Order: sequence, then structure tokens, then C-alpha cells
Amino acid sequence: MLGRRLWAALALLSVTGFAPAADLKVKVFPGSQNLPLFAAQAQGYFARQGLAVELLGTKGSREQREGLARGEFQVAISAVDNAVAMAESGQDVVIVEGGDSSMNELLVQPEIRTLADLKGRTVLVDAPDTAYGVWLKKILLINGLKPGDYTMLSVGATAFRLKGLREHKEYKATMLNLPFSLEAKASGLKSIGRAVDLYGPYQGSGTFVLRSWAAANRELLERYIAATIEGVRWTVAPENRAAAAKLLAERLKIAPDTARQVVELIADPSFGLQADARFDMAGFRNVLAMRAEMERAWGGKPPAPERYVDLGYYEGAIRRLAR
Repeated sequence: MLGRRLWAALALLSVTGFAPAADLKVKVFPGSQNLPLFAAQAQGYFARQGLAVELLGTKGSREQREGLARGEFQVAISAVDNAVAMAESGQDVVIVEGGDSSMNELLVQPEIRTLADLKGRTVLVDAPDTAYGVWLKKILLINGLKPGDYTMLSVGATAFRLKGLREHKEYKATMLNLPFSLEAKASGLKSIGRAVDLYGPYQGSGTFVLRSWAAANRELLERYIAATIEGVRWTVAPENRAAAAKLLAERLKIAPDTARQVVELIADPSFGLQADARFDMAGFRNVLAMRAEMERAWGGKPPAPERYVDLGYYEGAIRRLAR
């Protein structure tokens, strides 16, 4: 039910929440991580930067990566490991802004007592070779389970993974972010813990674009980033919690109580939104180290993070806001 409501709400954003003649099209996964974008529209931050922004939903990371490469939209927001995967496949993409630590929890069927109980079982992921699929492999490995000790099934975005666990008891675990993790626990699924506590710092969602597009549209990109930073600031400000929860409930079509819980959780920078959407370089080094180890990339030695990141656009946006 939650997944259907979220997809329906997201499908309406380009009509009800954003100007139809968009300067920018932004492809996102449904979820609470989009609250700063909702705030940037509702509070007029995009308009103040002279922008109309259209949000587009994605059913999975492969769809998002392929759409960005084809130029179907200009901006992608998802786990930044997807940008790394694109770069390694020959697409010239660049990460330009942070977002959050992923806000993921590892959810399991109620009979699962420890991660060792997942041996021989099926776990669900968006894609097995990027982002939270790789992170799940690492968490399982440090708890004694090697790839091959379990089956990893790719079913797509978070809503589909929650649906899978609820409707198919033979599927035993997945990573879920907000608000899906709250819905999962309310329906009887069990949390093994927050992903950042099970492993450590992680750069989760972030903003990435084609490098050639960024170079040709520097001012436009800086104005967009400036508006999203203001959206983050508004979202986490204590005096805005009630308004933020109301906005989230309206845009994602979720219960007011759930929205209030989400807003409290995402205001915690150790788990939720990164202050001013700053990029967590230490967390990104963990992303690269995990890919090197679990996917045997780069001969096991992770490259320098600067290969994939250009924070000059972000710094330009901060200067713009300081004027």
C-alpha cells in the first residue's frame, strides 16, 4: 500500500508541484530523501533561483543510469555508487553534491535472529553490483556470510523490496530507507540495525550529472544546488519540523504520524540528511573500498575519490548563497 501511494504521489509531482516547462528534470527514487526538494519548491527556493524543476520517478538504478546517459533528464539523485558504476562503464559522469548517509536499515523476516540465519536464504536488492546491494554483501561478509552462501535477487527500488518481503515469506532480508523502514517494522518485519551502525560512514544519496552538461551549464547547476541547500536547511531547522512533516505527508501520501517520525530521524546528521548537503568524503572512500573488495574492482585497490567528484559547483552554490 505504501509503495503504491508513493509512486502515485511522485507521478503527480511534475503536474501539481512543479512548473510544466522545466529548466531541469531530476530523476529520483521515491522516499523521504526528497523532502529538501519538496521544500525548495514549496518555500520558493527554486523560484528565487529562477528555476522550474520537474521530478521524475525511477523504478530502479539501471533505468536511472541509462536515462541519464541518454540525456532524458539532466540530474540524477541516488546512491552515488551508481555514478561510479556509470563512470566505470565509460560514461563521463561527475558527482556534484552530497545528500545523506542512505538512511537505510537492514530489515528481515521476524524469525531471523542473527545474520547467520540468512545462510541459504534469499535477500532482495535493487541491483547486486552497485550501492546498497554491495553494502549488504559487505555487512553479510563481516558477519560470516560469503557471496554464494545466500541468493541475492534483484527486484528494483525500495517499494518493490518492501512489497517482496511482505508478500513472499521466502524472501528474508533487504535494505530499506525511510519511510519504508518504518512501514516494514509496523507490519511485523524486524530491524537488524542501521546500516551505518553495522558498517560505518557511507556516502549514500547524492547528485550526479554528465560532466559535459555540467561544464556547459555551470551557472544553472550552481543555482539548482543553491536551492537544494536551502531546502535542506529549512527541512532540518527545529522550528520547521511540523511544517516539514505536513509537507512530507502531503507529497508522499503517508500518514501524518509516519511523516513526523521521518522528519525527526532525517534531522540527525549521523543517519539522515547531511548538513547543507555536504559531500562526505570519508563515507565515499568507504564506498570505493567496498566496491574494490566486494566487486573486485580496480585490482582490489580503490582509486582516488577525486576521479568521480567535482565539488567546485557546490562551492559556487555556497558562494552564491553568501552574497
